[in-house]
Amino acid sequence: MATKLKKYFPIIREKEEVLAEIRKSKALQEKFDKWEEEQREEFLSLCTGVKGLKLLYDGFFKEVMNPEYVPERLNDFLSHMLGQKVRVLKVLPADSVRIADESSLLIMDIVVELEDGSIANLEVQKVGYLFPGQRSACYSADLLLRQYKRVRGETDEKKKFSYRDIKSVYTIVLFEKSPKEFHDFLEEYYHFFEQKSNTGLEMELLQKYLFIPLDIFRKNKHNGDIKEKRDAWLTLFSSDDPDMIIELIEEYPEFRQIYEEAYEICLDVERVMDMFSKELYEMDKNTTQYMIDELQGTIDKQKQEIDEIKEEHAKERNEMQRQEIRNVVKILRAEDVPEQKIRTRICKQYQISEEQVREFLD
Repeated sequence: MATKLKKYFPIIREKEEVLAEIRKSKALQEKFDKWEEEQREEFLSLCTGVKGLKLLYDGFFKEVMNPEYVPERLNDFLSHMLGQKVRVLKVLPADSVRIADESSLLIMDIVVELEDGSIANLEVQKVGYLFPGQRSACYSADLLLRQYKRVRGETDEKKKFSYRDIKSVYTIVLFEKSPKEFHDFLEEYYHFFEQKSNTGLEMELLQKYLFIPLDIFRKNKHNGDIKEKRDAWLTLFSSDDPDMIIELIEEYPEFRQIYEEAYEICLDVERVMDMFSKELYEMDKNTTQYMIDELQGTIDKQKQEIDEIKEEHAKERNEMQRQEIRNVVKILRAEDVPEQKIRTRICKQYQISEEQVREFLD
């Protein structure tokens, strides 16, 4: 049975064709059988056009958006995201040191140098990190330091180093599933950050951030028109709804080629099954790690609350003891006990020093 997308992409195969290809290989059949029923149906839906392809899958994205093979696509994408003309001159090695195992949550991480010397880092995350602002700031600082070292290394006696040669660093993050902070702004899906003063004084502080929660974008654009190119790019990466995909490629025909390339990849069943297995593994691992991180946050909060309660109880006990000492001193003085004996008795009974007991005797 032909699907809606097969009419636009005849290369899409029927379900029985895909299953027949799997049956030819014992290894592929065993892998297919290990998946849950829901996962098998998901895989077949992607390959047969029942659902649109998820172009954020690592294997698809790195092929259709490769800056070495099709730089014009990344140029256009970054230009519309940043609102300025961008031309990728070269791809820089993403050799920064990740904190803990953060890279496990990334499905794509590209660092590019722009025409004006600025650096843009593009990340795509399956699951949003906890503390997205803090970790992005750390990574941005690392990118800035990398640029500083590179520019310093390129200077010599003829060309002296100048901080004017250090350009802006953009950290662009697309969340497939956004962190909870973004869900307080359910009508916004484009969050740009840059540093500004409280006085209006202008100073170029170089570090800039763009966060795009694709899940929130998708909810806002459900059954809505694609009115501008920026939304078209985000639709490409966020929607697997055949109707939305058809609307997209009719409005922006250049995206049709991207889908055709992705469906050509689907002809290699073994490759796509490996890709799908990796996605299932990473999704499971990342979701588990995210839950552990959230649980640890709950544990830390509970520990803090317990410590605060203990501290408050300790203060109450301390004040009760102090009041008790005052009362004992009053009673002993009423019995005309000498001050030195009072001092000695209080120190021994309450295990405090003579220096500490002095405040109760003054």
